[in-house]
Amino acid sequence: MKLLNVLLIVAAAMLITACSSPETKAYNAQAKSADYQSKIAQERLKLVDQYKKRVKDADTDKDKREACDSYLKAADALQ
Repeated sequence: MKLLNVLLIVAAAMLITACSSPETKAYNAQAKSADYQSKIAQERLKLVDQYKKRVKDADTDKDKREACDSYLKAADALQ
């Protein structure tokens, strides 16, 4: 009987600690959002850098410059 009581107390303690508060959930959601925003910003910077490199390589070739616009459009889409 004592073992059953101990197990019930341990199980109740685990349930209480396993449930997270709304503040914890909000904090975790905010942290994930900030992480995603950071990743989006990094990806946008990569696309802009690729665009600049391609435009520099294209020089005055109109067709190549138009092909470079896909990088710029992709970067704009990430805003």
